[in-house]
Amino acid sequence: MIVYLVWGSTYLAIALVLETMPPLLQTSARFLAAGVVLIAFLAIRGTLVIPSLRQLFNCTLVGGSMLGLGVGGIAIAEQTISSGLASVGIATVPIWAVIFSGLFARQWPNNWEWLGLCLGFAGVILLNMQSGFGATGWGALIIVMAALFWSLGSVASKLLSLPAGPSAYAFEMLMGGLAIGIIGLAVNESFTVFPSMRSLGAWLFLVVGGSLFAYSAYMYLLQTVRTSVATSYAFITPVVAILLGVYFLEETLDAYSFGAMVCVIAGVLCIFRGREEG
Repeated sequence: MIVYLVWGSTYLAIALVLETMPPLLQTSARFLAAGVVLIAFLAIRGTLVIPSLRQLFNCTLVGGSMLGLGVGGIAIAEQTISSGLASVGIATVPIWAVIFSGLFARQWPNNWEWLGLCLGFAGVILLNMQSGFGATGWGALIIVMAALFWSLGSVASKLLSLPAGPSAYAFEMLMGGLAIGIIGLAVNESFTVFPSMRSLGAWLFLVVGGSLFAYSAYMYLLQTVRTSVATSYAFITPVVAILLGVYFLEETLDAYSFGAMVCVIAGVLCIFRGREEG
């Protein structure tokens, strides 16, 4: 429930943060702060597990893919597309997860899952068409790529050697935040204005709610249930994000956007049905 509701609201929070903060550096600061806080908390409790060099490298791969390229991509995309449409793009996560599970774990789709893939990609095509959400071709493409990297990191986290328990999540946030920060500096991002109180409040919500609580809960689910179940948040968050975007940001929903949402959600539901039969 934390993952469903909190992550549904993070798209609105990212849009508010972007009003006065650059996309990559604010994402980097968000996960660096969350990683440091969680590491300190675990150290005080005496439960911190220091990763080996190999595990630290794996944390960098997972964190860099999910948080750096995934969440960082969402922030970049929301500069040109709405928070609601961004959430619809990220709803393709279970579709990519099915593909990567087949490639890396030899769990190929059944008939229901193939139907879900087709519906999902139909939704992706609609994302690239002009809509009331104000999408541009680049923004729609970036949000789909963000979903791809999030899914890749999710599957990789189940296959790679990582520190036990929450220590893995802490170092993933730390290394992912560091990686996206380096990229942000490399492309000459900077804070051109002092962040507004609204942006700072939204950023703090992303650190505490979106990172410390929701991300940790999601990674715990990945280690304890099937990937398809853990990624089930993806068909709930668009509804939450769209309603919040319409209410707070006066975003609109036209036929193309509605069609994309229906196709993606229907595709995800077909994949879950296929997993049940499998």
